[in-house]
Amino acid sequence: MNRRNFVKKTALGSIAVTTAPAVGFAANNRLSSRDIKVGMMWGTINVGDSIREKFELSKKAELDGIEVSSHLDRKEVLKACEATKLKIPSVCGSKHWDLPLSSPDAAIRRKGRDALKVTLEDASTYGADTILLVPGVVDETTSYEECWYRTIEEIKKVIPLAEKLNVTIAIENVWNNFLLSPIEARYYLDQFSSPYVKFYFDCGNILMYGWPEQWINILGQRIAKVHIKEFSREKADNEGRWAGFEVALREGDVNWAAVMKALDNIGYKDWMTLEQGGADSLEGMKTLVRKTREILRN
Repeated sequence: MNRRNFVKKTALGSIAVTTAPAVGFAANNRLSSRDIKVGMMWGTINVGDSIREKFELSKKAELDGIEVSSHLDRKEVLKACEATKLKIPSVCGSKHWDLPLSSPDAAIRRKGRDALKVTLEDASTYGADTILLVPGVVDETTSYEECWYRTIEEIKKVIPLAEKLNVTIAIENVWNNFLLSPIEARYYLDQFSSPYVKFYFDCGNILMYGWPEQWINILGQRIAKVHIKEFSREKADNEGRWAGFEVALREGDVNWAAVMKALDNIGYKDWMTLEQGGADSLEGMKTLVRKTREILRN
C-alpha cells in the first residue's frame, strides 16, 4: 500500500498546476457520492466484558454501528443500542459452523435452519436489514454437489420468513471449500430467484481465490454488505494460509483503491464492516476506524 501511495502521489505531482483544481474537484465529487458507514463485527471487538461495554467502546472509537452476533440477549442489545445510538446494520449467524445446512444429518440441518430463523428474527428486532450466513462446508463427509443442493433446499425453506421480516440472507465465503469463483457464486445466488438472498463480500477471504475487485464487478448488485479485512499472500505462502491474516490493515495485498473503484462501479453505498485484527484496545479500534476511513477516500 505504501508503494501504491508513493506512485499515486508522484503521478499527481507531475500534473501541471493549472489542472490541480480539476483533480481536487473530481476527488471531492467522488467522496461526496460515497454514503458509506463504518461498522465492526462483534467477534472482532476484543475489549469490554459486557454487551453494554462493547457498545460504549465502539461509540468512543467513532464507529457508526456494530454487526452483532446472533443469539445474544436481545434486551441487553437493544438497551446498549439505545444508550449509544449506534446502528446495527447486520447480524452474523453464530450457529452455522456447528449446524451447517450442508450436513448429511437431517436433524442437524433442521437445527441449522431453526438457528437461521432466529438470526433473521434477531436482525428484525434490531432494525438490521441483513444477516451473514455461511451456508455449508465441503469436506470428506460432504461432497461439493451435496453441499450445493442441500444448502439451496434448506435456504429456500427460510426465504418466506426473510421476505416477511424484510431481511436479506447474505452468503459469505469463509474458506469453507465452497463457492470458489465469482461466476459460480453468482450462479448459486441466482438459483434462489429472490432479492432476499445475496452475497456478503469479504475482501480478505477472497485473496485466496483471486482479486477482490474482480469478484465485486462480477457479483455486482448481488453484494449486500462488505467486510473489511486485510491479507498477505507472502505470509500465507511462508507461514501457512491463516498467517495471511496476521497483517495490519492497508499493509497487505488488498488493492483498496481498486476495491473502492469496483464498489463505485456497481453503485455500492452500504456499510463497510471491519473484521480485522487489532481491536484489542480502544486505541486499536480507533486506528482501525481511521484506516477504514482512509480506504473510503481512495
